[in-house]
Amino acid sequence: MPPVCRRLLYSESMRPVLSLALILAAAAALAQDPRSPDPKVRIRAARELAKQGSEAILKLQPLLKDPVVDVRVEAVKAIIEIGGIRTLNPLIEATRDNDAEIQIRATDGLVNFFLPGYAKTGGGLTASIKRAGDSLKARFTDTNDQVIDAFLEVRPEVVAAIGKLTSSSPSLDARANAARAIGTLRGRAALPDLYEALRSKDSRLIYESLIAIQKIRDPSAGPRVTFLLRDFDEKVQTTAIETVGLMRTKEALPDLRRVLDEARDAKVRRAALSAIAQIPDEGNRKSFVAFLGDKDDGLRAAAAEGLGRLKNPSDRGLLDKAFNEERRMNARLALAFALVNLGSRDTSEFAPLTYLVNSLASKSWRGVASAYLVELTRDPAVRQTLYRWAPNWSRDEKIEVARILAQSGDKDSLPLLEGLAKDGDSAVAQEGLRALRSVKARHP
Repeated sequence: MPPVCRRLLYSESMRPVLSLALILAAAAALAQDPRSPDPKVRIRAARELAKQGSEAILKLQPLLKDPVVDVRVEAVKAIIEIGGIRTLNPLIEATRDNDAEIQIRATDGLVNFFLPGYAKTGGGLTASIKRAGDSLKARFTDTNDQVIDAFLEVRPEVVAAIGKLTSSSPSLDARANAARAIGTLRGRAALPDLYEALRSKDSRLIYESLIAIQKIRDPSAGPRVTFLLRDFDEKVQTTAIETVGLMRTKEALPDLRRVLDEARDAKVRRAALSAIAQIPDEGNRKSFVAFLGDKDDGLRAAAAEGLGRLKNPSDRGLLDKAFNEERRMNARLALAFALVNLGSRDTSEFAPLTYLVNSLASKSWRGVASAYLVELTRDPAVRQTLYRWAPNWSRDEKIEVARILAQSGDKDSLPLLEGLAKDGDSAVAQEGLRALRSVKARHP
């Protein structure tokens, strides 16, 4: 057969195959067209666009204004999945949606940029959202201790968008979720929105706003919280008590003393005495001495903290005796804190400072010991003692000390942290580097 004929025959035989392939390709394209009149097609299109990376964001943005809620939800999910700085503006736009689920997903997506993993396994509501018709079912866990590293700077428009949700969203779920996000981002500029949320009648929203205020740590917030010290909801009341204590709100002392005297609930009394202990006032000394012998170890711990912060040398003997006799861990750690605050710098085996540092290796008590050491290491003399100890630290102690110095270290901490950042253990090195960046951001 001549070559020309063979080419013609081949060409003619392939036409049906090529036509079918073109038809299938066209059908597939139509089935993923974000401009399709069929909402199901637009949903599939959003899911496919999520696989294309940041270049697909411009195609996804129009879907944020889609008349069908489920399409908008998929668009937000796709944008979050893509990630990166180019997603911030679309997610800010999505916070203005009137649907609660979209507001929640957009909020968590914004936090996720600064704290990877937050949207799926972090502290937001996204991981627990379920749709049943048009209703949103969501829940919070009690774990709410996440905050971004101090060296990270959050764009003001992100904080403003989430803050607006905190104070004005029609959905209580979205407002509570936004309050949690503000705390995670340390969004100081959104404090007015949190104050507005404190005036709501929803206990969960109030609680999340109080925790956010605690994370931001602006002392000016304390007086805005005092009206909640006698709230009927115990969780709100104790969290408000903790907040004014952390803010060292002196104006709250009269109310805290009344709560301590009148409360019947042991948890509330402990919270009240702990808050009083964080606001040094010599007028509370007699109460601290009295509670140091209380049968409740939580009250003994709070009394020890209070005496430690008063830094009265005459209390040294009393605290030494109590430390040697105490058998409950929480009270003993508080007594160790008090003694170091009064000047104990001994690093012998059974010394108070040794006890605190050794407790950093305990999974159960490292959080308590770490909190005490964060406060103590604001004193340069305590930091210098800690530095001399460095060659003897275990892996867990190195990690925890890096985290402590990230919060309270100063320029004198930089050589130690530079050493930890080069540690042969990758976990130690990672925490050392993070702490180094935090201290440098605070002391450029």
